[in-house]
Amino acid sequence: MKLEDFYKQLHIWLVSRGPNYITGILVFLIGLWAIRFVRIRLRNRMNKRSVHSTLRPFILSLTITGLYALLTFLVFNIIGWELSFLSAIVASFGVAAGLALSGTFQNFAGGVLILLLKPFELGDNIVAQGQDGIVTSIQLFYTVLLTFDNRTIIIPNGKLFNEVIVNITREGKRRLDFELKLGYIVDVEQVKGIIEKAIQTTKGIINDPAPIVGVMALEIDGIRFTVRVWVDQADYLSIKLFLQEKIVKDLRNADVKLPTHHLLPGT
Repeated sequence: MKLEDFYKQLHIWLVSRGPNYITGILVFLIGLWAIRFVRIRLRNRMNKRSVHSTLRPFILSLTITGLYALLTFLVFNIIGWELSFLSAIVASFGVAAGLALSGTFQNFAGGVLILLLKPFELGDNIVAQGQDGIVTSIQLFYTVLLTFDNRTIIIPNGKLFNEVIVNITREGKRRLDFELKLGYIVDVEQVKGIIEKAIQTTKGIINDPAPIVGVMALEIDGIRFTVRVWVDQADYLSIKLFLQEKIVKDLRNADVKLPTHHLLPGT
């Protein structure tokens, strides 16, 4: 090719495609400035709204990465590069990755929803997936519980969020229920009086709502009494053990005849 022909072709290319490249470069530079501005504003907004510290880096990274990808595709379109082949490759990779990591994405989505909706927080006592323990860590993909017998339980967030979660701590107090069965020979009023006195002399029992003591059922082999009191969640087990033991001792001291079986079945 002669030098004159080369300059001619270059002139044609500059006239026909040059403005597109110049526009693309300008859009790219403006886009970089805009993304930096969005990064700063998004970080400040999350700080003001007290977004969970575990969630902040992910939201920031996902948003900025998406903006960079959008800017790249926009610049390529302005320049005039064909992206159909590249788009097909990216889409195929996305489908394959989605199928391979569906469980991981489900756990991630569950973690994001837990952090946003806050069905429980660090330090809460929850019952979930058949496990009862204190929440010690909430990560994007899993939640860690410490059980009362000192076992560490790691539950994937996908399973955790899609099942029933019982938050024992949230209301601050908890109702303590148990029953005992006595024969028909006992004096109902005497038994109720002994139980009510045991409740009054037990520390840690909340008087509002008021305790309830009464006959729950009349069965063939005896009378089933029920006891319902309110306690702080942290004192639930200790008060239950103490109160049940005290009631048994007080009934015996009052010469109330106790059955040899069906004594104090837990509920």
